[in-house]
Amino acid sequence: MSRDLPSLNALRAFEATARLGSVSRAAEELHVTHGAISRQLRVLEQALGQPLFTRLGRGIALTAVGEQLRDRVANAFDQLRDGWSELQRSRGQAPFVLSCPSSLLARWVIPRLDRLERDLPALRLHLSPEEDPLAPQRAEPDAALVLAAAPWPAGWQVHELAPERIGPVVSPRYPGLVRLREHGPAALENEALLHTSSRPQAWPTWAKAGDVQAALHYGQGFTRLFYMLEAAVAGLGVAIAPEQLVQDDLDAGRLLAPWGFRQTDAQWILAAPRRRNDSRIEALAAWLRRALAPSADAQKSLD
Repeated sequence: MSRDLPSLNALRAFEATARLGSVSRAAEELHVTHGAISRQLRVLEQALGQPLFTRLGRGIALTAVGEQLRDRVANAFDQLRDGWSELQRSRGQAPFVLSCPSSLLARWVIPRLDRLERDLPALRLHLSPEEDPLAPQRAEPDAALVLAAAPWPAGWQVHELAPERIGPVVSPRYPGLVRLREHGPAALENEALLHTSSRPQAWPTWAKAGDVQAALHYGQGFTRLFYMLEAAVAGLGVAIAPEQLVQDDLDAGRLLAPWGFRQTDAQWILAAPRRRNDSRIEALAAWLRRALAPSADAQKSLD
């Protein structure tokens, strides 16, 4: 019986296209041209004598044969990845790749990195900044630390670590501090609020949770939460942020949280690919839960 297989490149092209639902995205992930992916797909279709994809509007969809091949190929590539990862770990060559958005990395992970490495010395942590680490990408991390709301994306095992709590924060040097002290949240109506383009719903979410009636007006916007909080520390305005990301600033007196923090429907989570079987993930999740637990000084006010 013949044991011939089609080209591995053709199978990789098919697996990426089936997973991402796009020839263009598959080409981008594999760093080849759109035409190269199309040629590899034609090789498979000619070998099978049947189409693997059909047109669906402006996109593509798998045929019944394509679905069968996708399931088998995806499983085979998963086994190859897992086997390779296990071989690397057994030889002590593979660090633990933790992906997280750059603002979480800069404001929460890095300040705690010494303690993390001291408590979990076997982890051999490698940090990978990625704004959307749960999105399909070429190289999956061992785990991703993110703030997100359910439902969780398919293919990930999610460890819930702590609820997200957000609130306004302001520098003690801010010129409008007296007004905020005297009038409470209603004074925000007269503020040009600092905000981020990555999360424009943060202010309305907080206001709704606390039944704040003030009409909110946006001022300077930033592409990253990290930049917005640096502006707040510099006394340039009132920002809004997750509690844990500003806790060090609150403890040091660089920022104040005039009305505390309110819980949202989001969570701090540690997500790992479902097929990944790595005891380090459970150890890291337990450490993160302890580190994210609120301290006695978790809330400060202007009073």
